[in-house]
Amino acid sequence: MADLSPIALTIPEVVTAARMPRSAIYIALKNGNLAAKKQGRRTLILREELNRFLAALPDYQAAA
Repeated sequence: MADLSPIALTIPEVVTAARMPRSAIYIALKNGNLAAKKQGRRTLILREELNRFLAALPDYQAAA
């Protein structure tokens, strides 16, 4: 069966999928760390772009 997950996500969908605050998403967009597309008034983020952004976040370092 084909994968039916969307290739583009709205900001609320990105917040849910990434489990990050909305403000963090907007900061990443403003800083150029996350790219988006516009369709009319809607801001869309491609799923592969979200995956790239999340993979580029620093690795967790446990406190010594």
